[in-house]
Amino acid sequence: MNKDKGILLETGTNELEIVEFGVGKNKFGINVIKVKEIINPVPITTIPHAHPNVEGIMELRGEVLPVVNLANALGLPPSEEPEKDKFIVSEFNKTKIIFHVHNVSQIHRISWEDIEKPSEMYQGAESQIIGVIKLNGEMILLLDFERIVVDINPDSGINVQQVKRLGARERSNKQLIVVEDSPLLRKLLEDTLSEAGYDKVQFFENGREAYDYLEGINDSGKSVEDIVQLVITDIEMPQMDGHHLTRKIKEDANLGQLPVIIFSSLITEDLRHKGKRVGANAQVSKPEIAELILLVDEHIL
Repeated sequence: MNKDKGILLETGTNELEIVEFGVGKNKFGINVIKVKEIINPVPITTIPHAHPNVEGIMELRGEVLPVVNLANALGLPPSEEPEKDKFIVSEFNKTKIIFHVHNVSQIHRISWEDIEKPSEMYQGAESQIIGVIKLNGEMILLLDFERIVVDINPDSGINVQQVKRLGARERSNKQLIVVEDSPLLRKLLEDTLSEAGYDKVQFFENGREAYDYLEGINDSGKSVEDIVQLVITDIEMPQMDGHHLTRKIKEDANLGQLPVIIFSSLITEDLRHKGKRVGANAQVSKPEIAELILLVDEHIL
């Protein structure tokens, strides 16, 4: 693969690198951070009564990993040249999964500002697309890999039962901001935060909208702490990602004391330093909602 700019990205620059790959005639992208390696296909062991999108399992360096056929998951035709197919070995949500794709071409370095949110005309709450990149006269679609996995295994998603196991909760008058681009996850977070006693929650679809709101409070002369007590943010979002949002909040003289918790599928021990570098008060991997609630309690109660 050719790399546009062969340097590691600094944290909080609002940039990302994506691996471009093909399925059918479509071009898609996956965040480089999620990719462990790319390998040629190897024999797979099929599993009886498996989900139709799961081809089977394979062993890779002592680990048994599921193989997801992306063509099936996306409703696209099978590969016309199977000999060119590739396996993308990925890790997110503390889970390793292999995605079977038809080709892998190159890595692009881009800004989140250049990624457009899919129009509601062609995507709804069930969409598997989180962003559209226009590049060299073509469109690359950023996939919601977490959604694809939850469709296969619903237990891998956010579960309100985790919060109920925390026991009876008192209502809180604290105001939270949640920054999350997925409509499905916004609804799940609304339900689980309410179950945890946090009813005053304002949602934003990306870091840009959330920061503009906070800046508006600043400009009004009001004290931000009187209106907002904590921010929860995802990392991967069009326009402005969570790391860049966190950095801008922490570097602002009037916003810097606002606690920020990053809640993302990209939180791993290898990548936790990125959130620390931009000043996040805490970081939690999706879908550990109970851990998130306990951290919210710790920082604002």
